[in-house]
Amino acid sequence: MRRGVALAAGIAGVVGSLSGISPAQATQLHPGPAACPARVGNEATCYTGQDANGAYYAIAVPKNWNGSLVVHAHGGPDLGEGSDPERSIGDLDRWSVMVDQGYAWAGSSYRRGGYGTRMAAADTENLRRLFVEEFGKPKRTYVHGQSWGGNVAAKVAEVYGKKHGPYDGALLTSGVLAGGSRGYDYRVDLRVVYQYYCQNLPRPSEAQYPLWQGLRPTSTLTTAGLRDRLQECTGYASAPQERTPLQQRNLDDILAVTRIPERTLEPHLRFSVFTFRDIVHNRLGDRNPFSNKGVRYSGSHDDRALNAGVERFSADPDARRDLSYDSDLTGRVSIPVLTMHAIDDPTAFVEHEAAYRATLEGAHREENLVQTFTSESEHSALSDSEYANSIAALASWVRTGKKPTPQSVASSCASFDRDYGTGCFYDSGFRPSRYASRVLPRPGGLSWPAMTASQEKSWSRINGVGIAP
Repeated sequence: MRRGVALAAGIAGVVGSLSGISPAQATQLHPGPAACPARVGNEATCYTGQDANGAYYAIAVPKNWNGSLVVHAHGGPDLGEGSDPERSIGDLDRWSVMVDQGYAWAGSSYRRGGYGTRMAAADTENLRRLFVEEFGKPKRTYVHGQSWGGNVAAKVAEVYGKKHGPYDGALLTSGVLAGGSRGYDYRVDLRVVYQYYCQNLPRPSEAQYPLWQGLRPTSTLTTAGLRDRLQECTGYASAPQERTPLQQRNLDDILAVTRIPERTLEPHLRFSVFTFRDIVHNRLGDRNPFSNKGVRYSGSHDDRALNAGVERFSADPDARRDLSYDSDLTGRVSIPVLTMHAIDDPTAFVEHEAAYRATLEGAHREENLVQTFTSESEHSALSDSEYANSIAALASWVRTGKKPTPQSVASSCASFDRDYGTGCFYDSGFRPSRYASRVLPRPGGLSWPAMTASQEKSWSRINGVGIAP
């Protein structure tokens, strides 16, 4: 490590290559020593700080450092106004398995809350550069992302992970890999189907607004208030025998039409209300990127009435372009990418992996992809044995050039499970159905990638395109 006296907490200049800012602007605190979270304990030396854009971060360098770095992209997005200093510390605790395996770890809290995939990717890359400046260049660098962070890490791989560039490989776990313009369509459907049956978001007595807004900008509705309304309509939090017949029918219809698991109905609805408001109002200037035009809903007790009565809307083309530019993927990756996804993921459906494979196939880059699947039923945390196995399999691929197979990844897990004992649940024969088999496609939404490399290049020339940092 090349730290010397620079470890002291003081204002100092950092190379102007961070985010393209000038050296005069690039003043920030150097990483300062910090207590490691509980699961890391004494295995590493930990540091925290805040970068030039205001993003808090956490770094851990293990005492048995293998010389390689894992840069982590967290999920969400969180909806707070500023950067949350506790987020990166919590992520370090959660991903302590990487440190335990000998990797240095660095995670950014991002410069602000709210949606912004390219912003989060830039903050992730900024932290990698800061690590190099403070600790020296690692032997190899891997980017890891979970959930929405999988989308962020996939964007990092495309934008910064050029061949012979700073990243050697990418690990995407439980990733939202269909991108923003299509990856939230099932939540669009939930938003309108819920309102058709429940009529309480908004109530008839409240100010009305188009449902693509998620929630009117000035609403004071809280998450607790949202849960109360969901309970009022469906009785979702009650035992079945305690629900009224109408509540049970509403719940049955909503779940059948949207194909959202009952156990994650509330968080999906929360996203379609609060995060949609952030995307539409805070990031896209009250323009609508969403559409359900031409979608036929089925599975309810009366599909004809549902389709006649559900709210319909079409996307503003420029808003949809900006969301696509920010978060859709071109598939043009030049580094090895290993994914892991639970087959019964109730939040980011496993069909996101089919969308990602189709995206890389559309870009003729599928040779850079290996996908693995497990029989787990979780989204936020899979087995530590599998995480340790996955980063080892990716590192071996990068180091030797020998591409693993789902079978070889599954077979190597047992050696890690002897240490962690959390289980290996790989299903090496599983292949997800196409994305449109789970999420109702919009007109023109069957071909991948959702944003081609030529579109990205053309759009990049438009002043103000995308979502501002």
